[in-house]
Amino acid sequence: MGVVIEFLRFKVEASLRESYIHKDAEIWTTALAKHPGFLGKEVWTNPLESTEVIFIIHWETKEHWKTIPAADLEAIEQRFKQAVGDIYELVEFREYQVRKFLHN
Repeated sequence: MGVVIEFLRFKVEASLRESYIHKDAEIWTTALAKHPGFLGKEVWTNPLESTEVIFIIHWETKEHWKTIPAADLEAIEQRFKQAVGDIYELVEFREYQVRKFLHN
């Protein structure tokens, strides 16, 4: 297997989008980075839809990603919700496997 992508699309109150992204980096990304196999995270915003935020999380393998204890994920989520409140909704979740990476 190769690199696995965790794709998360959220709907976020437009006026709070930037603070949401900042808190996500501070809480979620920092926590995930402590786990083996975490390769990085991209944040995509849609210039035509100010409420859309997409996170692309890169994992070395699916096994690395899925071995994070559920209790750890729940604790991180609770901390995040306390920090940002009820301003977001998970709209879409997908998983992808990178088959080929092209260089210019």
